[in-house]
Amino acid sequence: MRNRDSLEYIIPDDMKLYLSNYGRHFNKKMYEFAVSNMYRSGGQKVSTIGKTIFDNKMKQYGIVLENNVLYDGCYVWSMCEADFLGSAVPDEQHQALFVKNLIDDPDAVDGQIFNRFYADMCLQGVPIDWEYML
Repeated sequence: MRNRDSLEYIIPDDMKLYLSNYGRHFNKKMYEFAVSNMYRSGGQKVSTIGKTIFDNKMKQYGIVLENNVLYDGCYVWSMCEADFLGSAVPDEQHQALFVKNLIDDPDAVDGQIFNRFYADMCLQGVPIDWEYML
């Protein structure tokens, strides 16, 4: 990227390779990296959620995701925990509904969640080791 305020991006070769393998979605390493940068309002670190646990939570609340790809749902779950749980999202059941709303948003473009994450990292000046994420 040229600078943090520019909308013009120079895409590194390793990022191109990541995108060719995973599209604009979170693989496990990228998800773990993303969550490593998440904190709750009180400064408490957010933990990752395993795919099996995540899937079981969705089933527990009767939620079926139509457009979940790789670790996108896990990312949204963790992001919701960091930013909304206990305030706008009162409990885990509503957290699961929040995930459903974002993942299955009918007017969202493919990769919207990943794009937002990437934009945040760029604007915060947080480098991504694309080679490691492969």
